[in-house]
Amino acid sequence: MVGGEISRELGGSVLVANVQALASSYSGDVPLRYLRPELHAEEVLVDESLPIPTIDMRKLLVDDDEMGKLHLACKEWGFFQLINHEVAEVIEKMKADVQEFFKLPQKKKNEYAKLPSGVDGYGQNFVVSEDQKLDWADMLFLQCLPASERNMRFWPDEPTSFRETLVKYSSELVKVSNCLLKLMAKNLEINPEQFTNMFEDGRQSVRMNYYPPCVHASKVIGFTPHSDPGGLTLLVQLNEVQGLQIKKNGKWIPISPVPGAFIVNIGDVIEIMSNGEYKSIEHRAVVDPEKERLSIAIFCSPGAGAIIGPLPELTKEKGAIYKSVSREEYIKFVLSKCMSFDTAQT
Repeated sequence: MVGGEISRELGGSVLVANVQALASSYSGDVPLRYLRPELHAEEVLVDESLPIPTIDMRKLLVDDDEMGKLHLACKEWGFFQLINHEVAEVIEKMKADVQEFFKLPQKKKNEYAKLPSGVDGYGQNFVVSEDQKLDWADMLFLQCLPASERNMRFWPDEPTSFRETLVKYSSELVKVSNCLLKLMAKNLEINPEQFTNMFEDGRQSVRMNYYPPCVHASKVIGFTPHSDPGGLTLLVQLNEVQGLQIKKNGKWIPISPVPGAFIVNIGDVIEIMSNGEYKSIEHRAVVDPEKERLSIAIFCSPGAGAIIGPLPELTKEKGAIYKSVSREEYIKFVLSKCMSFDTAQT
């Protein structure tokens, strides 16, 4: 299962019932398709002494020590929380609009339901069979950039500010992601343009997640364990309900979101480009037994024509540990892995 950053090129999905509606009406046992006890057999490490690093964006621009913290976060964790990014106002507006969308009557939300032939829209993605195990979540997935590929058929017109807010949110996050890419390049001692050029005119998509509560929360999963196949992911949480977990040293570590921060994670593409120096880490979302959880993830991926492979400057010591492929070949590989994984769950 992937986070959405490969966009609509991955093809369609079998349509399934909305979990939000199911959660509000069901009683008794969880429907069989959502039972996932095998995913909870692994140890969850509840240790507040192991938070993921917090990086101050203002300090990054002037402080070598903060740059060192960023470098270690990318190498050792693959995740960090980014504070003082100066886009708080648009974040709050985006949060409000997403919350309003998921509060709409089910009939209205269904007007934006994804079609079997694509991934844009409301529902679930990458469901490849009628008996495949499902996540306990609904999402609204939209392509943001390039603007020419926005399918406005799936962009909600309620709340009325939604479209304008998302366009602004998309634009502001391009600035944040580009700044991070340049700083990562500096830490890797390569020309920043080698990173940023790959993402220039690249793809940006958004996944807005709604995880309903479930009284049998230990038997379901909000988002199947996965790593993100794109470059960078920037996530904000809309409430204080914990759910995101990352895998480190074979154990799951819950993430306690810092208010107002982006949770940033390295995707597979940057792990490949850095020749394994930076890590793309497996993560998942679990469900709360009593409270809903909402989040917004923006995915930043290379543009058309990009070659996905280790940068030559980073292969001199140990050679290339990944082969270089075209973006199209990479997408086919991700799709085959995604489909084989989902089929294995059935």
